[in-house]
Amino acid sequence: MPVTESFATACVRRALEAAAVLCGGVEVGIDPVQVEVVCRSERHLRLRGESIPGFAQLSRFWQTSDGWVRTHANYPWHQAALVAALKVDSVEPEVVAKAVAELPAQVVEDRVYAGGGLAVAVREAAEWQQLTPTRQPLVATTVLGDAPSRWHGRLRILDLTRVIAGPVATRLLGALGHDVLRLDPPARPELPLHRLDGLLGKRSALLDAADPAGLQRLHHLLEGADVVVQGFRPGALSRFGLAPQQLADRHPGLVVVTLSAWGQAIGWDSRRGFDSLVQAATGIALRHSPDRDRPGTLPCQLLDHSAGYLMAAAALEGVHRQRRDGGTHSADVSLATVAAEVLRRPPPADMDPDPRPWQVQLGAVSVVQPPGMLNGTPLTWSKPPATYGGDRPDWLPD
Repeated sequence: MPVTESFATACVRRALEAAAVLCGGVEVGIDPVQVEVVCRSERHLRLRGESIPGFAQLSRFWQTSDGWVRTHANYPWHQAALVAALKVDSVEPEVVAKAVAELPAQVVEDRVYAGGGLAVAVREAAEWQQLTPTRQPLVATTVLGDAPSRWHGRLRILDLTRVIAGPVATRLLGALGHDVLRLDPPARPELPLHRLDGLLGKRSALLDAADPAGLQRLHHLLEGADVVVQGFRPGALSRFGLAPQQLADRHPGLVVVTLSAWGQAIGWDSRRGFDSLVQAATGIALRHSPDRDRPGTLPCQLLDHSAGYLMAAAALEGVHRQRRDGGTHSADVSLATVAAEVLRRPPPADMDPDPRPWQVQLGAVSVVQPPGMLNGTPLTWSKPPATYGGDRPDWLPD
């Protein structure tokens, strides 16, 4: 990737260049300042003029007896698991802080993960690199089996992702004119902010894959899909027949794009994770310390947004290869691999550009437009974010 432009801009460029190839080689245009704005899209979103909180009160850094940990408790079930693992009977930050302060960081990490929550010890980059001894490509691709080449017009993309990274990928694919259908489990509703920011450019349906009828419907959708983008914890979808090799066996010819938090880090490949946790574990938080003691953060959710555009690129590149060569094409992107690339580059500028040139009002919601131009025409959102769960789990007619 070019080192003369920001990492996020390079990721957007890769996605748009992949789109240009499928369009017959049209010209790509990118405004780097717009990319900086778009990478803060959830921060700039307004509902009836008001912002929506992103992080819950227990999603933060905590001082331990020997260092720091970062927790993620935005979802109610993760918050419940966190307080249960710490054996406290309150969600008040002061109570949690006292419990954490009495324990080593590694103990907090182990105990909370064992209890189904999310917490990671803040590490130096060198310590994390011991868990990832070999450098991984930003997009790791493989062909999983034979299948005839398909002719793709408007793509049908099944979106099995949540929060930021995966939805960033699929909303860009929607902005490019493809039919994106996002599915969410009814028992685990998405957070209000991400219901809006993550549902631009797509349709939204609820589907319970744990129910036999729901699982049957899911595989019916897969029969008509061109691309599957998934971002659940590694291994979580295999019981539904949705692991990449399972998809290749049952639905040959798909392009499967998979996001994970930790990639191939030794002992971490099946763990849940989010951008903020990956920043803490990989050394980014200490690199951005405000005082060489307390951990800090990147100026935006850079790992999520960069990974999202890499995933969109992987989907479009996979479609191109499938059209040319046939086969079932699988691609893997991880936040940890993106973090490693961020650490290899100069620190990103701590800038916060004015979003107004790229903001648009869509009903009650104000959002920033998708990044980039094709043949001089800016990408846009054609309608407000989908109503969460408001669509049927069907493909649009051709």
